[in-house]
Amino acid sequence: MGVSGKENDRHDHYFKKARSEHYRARSVYKLKEIQAQFRLLSRGDCVVDLGAAPGSWSQYAAEVVGTSGRVVAVDRTPIEAGLPAQVTRLQLDMLEVSPEVLQTAAGVERADVVISDMAPNTSGIRSVDHARSIELCRKALQVAERLLLPKGAFVCKVFQGGDVQPLQQELRERFAQVKIFKPKSSKDESVETFLVAMGFRGAVTTSGDEATPGGGWDPLQDL
Repeated sequence: MGVSGKENDRHDHYFKKARSEHYRARSVYKLKEIQAQFRLLSRGDCVVDLGAAPGSWSQYAAEVVGTSGRVVAVDRTPIEAGLPAQVTRLQLDMLEVSPEVLQTAAGVERADVVISDMAPNTSGIRSVDHARSIELCRKALQVAERLLLPKGAFVCKVFQGGDVQPLQQELRERFAQVKIFKPKSSKDESVETFLVAMGFRGAVTTSGDEATPGGGWDPLQDL
């Protein structure tokens, strides 16, 4: 079924708005909506942005945190220069490197917020794409467990499906609040949604016992 003219107009609106406001992509408005709803980002924060290319989320995060803050923009593809000075660009594939490697490359000890717009290359097979999306969310969560300060926040994009609920439960074990949020700027036909977790309480060991915030990454989890 094709997209109606009304829907096309709405999505063209976000595309045109991004161009007129000098953002790199229309996806910036998803983060803007998340920020308006939950107020996760604050001036002076350190933010790690996973799946950052082409850089619109990092642009907006840099606006909010200001020159006293810092944004680390990470993607497996190169991110073009021209972002604000407080943005550090890193080309890393989070499916291939550990949070420790990211931490060292970024020169970041702790972060206030970890945001992830990572998405898999879609196959057209919904169950496969959903599973790959969940995998990326768990990779982002490993970064959050390693880097987040107590009471920090975490956002990840996930494709809707049966494994979202177990992932929510994993987040609830680590954060005081967990919400599902579907931005209005997401395309109507898109299966994406966002998990928003606030009030980081600490990593959880495989035995279910809570560890200290910023606990280590276990490479055996990837086997």
